[in-house]
Amino acid sequence: MTKAITARAHTNIALIKYWGKLDADLIIPQNSSLSLTLAPFYTDTTVQFLPELTHDQIKIDGQLLSTAAGQRVHTFLDLVRQRAGLTAFAQVDSTNHVPTAAGLASSASGFAALAAAASKAAGLELSLPELSRLARRGSGSATRSIYGGFVEWQKGHDDLDSQAVPFQEKIDFDIQMIAILLDPRPKKVASRAGMAQVVATSPYYAAWPPTAEQDLIAMKAAILKKDLNLIGQLAEANAMKMHATTLSANPPFTYFEPETLTAIELVQNLRNNGVSCYYTMDAGPNVKVICSAKETPAILARLQQHFPADHLLVAKPGPGVTYI
Repeated sequence: MTKAITARAHTNIALIKYWGKLDADLIIPQNSSLSLTLAPFYTDTTVQFLPELTHDQIKIDGQLLSTAAGQRVHTFLDLVRQRAGLTAFAQVDSTNHVPTAAGLASSASGFAALAAAASKAAGLELSLPELSRLARRGSGSATRSIYGGFVEWQKGHDDLDSQAVPFQEKIDFDIQMIAILLDPRPKKVASRAGMAQVVATSPYYAAWPPTAEQDLIAMKAAILKKDLNLIGQLAEANAMKMHATTLSANPPFTYFEPETLTAIELVQNLRNNGVSCYYTMDAGPNVKVICSAKETPAILARLQQHFPADHLLVAKPGPGVTYI
């Protein structure tokens, strides 16, 4: 029996997106990316290895997963066991304080928390770079949730150098996001399946990695200048380039819902009327509005004319992984 360890990791929203894998097994991306870790959305995960168990027992949000449903977690735990020299199965209890599989990066916080809790419960004392590389094996975006603030995932070339590094952990200028929760249900096309389909079939995909790398260079410069408008412009354009690849896949698909377009138009109208705000989206229908705290009341007032107030979640920059 090992000691039960609980870890907390926060979600992150990519300003420069990761979209497509060079190596699907190791989850090595086609391009580097950069994200902002968010304070209100997080996952708490407790892990304990128990010799009396005959299989991994995985509970998410109070629901015990079947062996098939928990296979991704079981495979990840095998990596931890192999590294630690353990044979015992694990009891995993995870609670998402974020809608699961709805484009708000629940897999990022989930696997970052699992990596931290499972490795420590197994007796491993991993450095943050090592933890980042381990989390990547569960979910690509989880590699960034090990750190707080602005985080860069350097694509690297192999398992030893594809990892996240903090770009600016302590953010000293006014930036936050408003998440517009349009549809909390699981996505029709999972991120993994969607990006694989795009890479395999979109005639436009070849243009994505080099332009994303250019966007990353520009984004890092914008952050250093504390230029919220440029950050927003770059994030918005990068997100739409990513979503354009889904429309050009065969067969084509989209993560947009009708209300997604309504939210985008509202943000554009606010901006045309002098309010500094920009939108971004991951692989899901929910829109995230990049803005300043001082502009947030005006943005919320406008959005509340179309969306329920409890579907508008204000998110300040958040911290890296912690043990609780």
